Amino acid sequence: MATLAGCVPPPAPPVAPATPVAAPVVTPVPFADAVMNAANAVFTTASKSVPPGGQPQVVVIDPLVNGVTGEQSSATRQIQDRIVALAKDKYPQFDIRPFTAAEIAKGPDVMVGTFTPVNASGQTAGTREGYRFCLVMVNLNAGKTIAKGVSRAQLNGVDSTPIGFFHDSPAWTSDAAVKSYIDTCQATKVGDPINPTYASSIVTASIVSEAIQAYDADRYREALELYQSAQSTPFGNQLRVYNGLYLANWKLGRLGAAEDAFGQVVGYGLRNGSLGVKILFRPGSTVLANEPRGGNPYDMWLREIAINSNRGNACLQVTGNSSPTGSAAVNEQLSQLRAEYVKDRLESDMPALRGHVIATGVGSKSNLIGTGADDLSDALDRRVEFKVLPSC
Repeated sequence: MATLAGCVPPPAPPVAPATPVAAPVVTPVPFADAVMNAANAVFTTASKSVPPGGQPQVVVIDPLVNGVTGEQSSATRQIQDRIVALAKDKYPQFDIRPFTAAEIAKGPDVMVGTFTPVNASGQTAGTREGYRFCLVMVNLNAGKTIAKGVSRAQLNGVDSTPIGFFHDSPAWTSDAAVKSYIDTCQATKVGDPINPTYASSIVTASIVSEAIQAYDADRYREALELYQSAQSTPFGNQLRVYNGLYLANWKLGRLGAAEDAFGQVVGYGLRNGSLGVKILFRPGSTVLANEPRGGNPYDMWLREIAINSNRGNACLQVTGNSSPTGSAAVNEQLSQLRAEYVKDRLESDMPALRGHVIATGVGSKSNLIGTGADDLSDALDRRVEFKVLPSC
């Protein structure tokens, strides 16, 4: 609006500051209820796209994982079993088939899911107070997400012990194939296109899944052949494959091949900038723990890390981690001492690394699991991490 010359318009009335909206509080429910809530939501929504009276829609379940580490656990296996039972009992319009390359070739719907320890705000940091459960169904033919369910489970009554393959796997790092799986569940809504990396690598994922099942059933020769098959695919360059080649060869007593495979594990991690290795110590000590299965491979692991680091002329930061149990100050000091022990071992194996390695301890600041269980379920929280630095 125009104003008269020489007149000053009145000041605008003050605007009250917006009242911040608090994030909704999600109350965790018992494990079984959380599974049913998410699964029923997915099946109910997906049922709308199944023509009535026709053949059941074929569905495969790409095994559910921890949404940070990508590990399968007793809990994720229980969830899958409950989903299969629910479909048979309540949703006959769906036919759950095995997750195999042969079934994938037929273009089924695919379920993926993550089950992740989180704090009260739903974040993967601090004190974990529940599990965030995400379940999604995607249609391969349409290339999109068709249903999603989320829920929150209580911590108690959940067995999050990793299954055999993931318990035995020596190393962890962020992996593009696993990340694409997690993003397919956590970073999508109904109607979104399928993550392209996940869609492209799903055949490899099905072979890896069969290999993991064979390994857990002590069929090590079959597992080795399947891991070799997965490696030969266009998406075989992933940590699960290299860990699998190492483990299967180790179990078969092929120690030379196992050492070569662990070298591939290390090379993969160093190329990606970081590798966490489950070099575990006795409680409250800098003495290495005794590996309970199949002898102690720590000497070989450290030797391969030293050799590969030197070969790549890498500058390394060796970081010790601990669980959150006990005094934070003591844990940080202990993790520092353990990192220094590993640094000394690397330089002893490969003197050329002197001046190329630094040691640091961060206590529980970088926990991946964060439950403080101090057992097999959170072994990755006590890892030693090797991070490539841009310069020495």
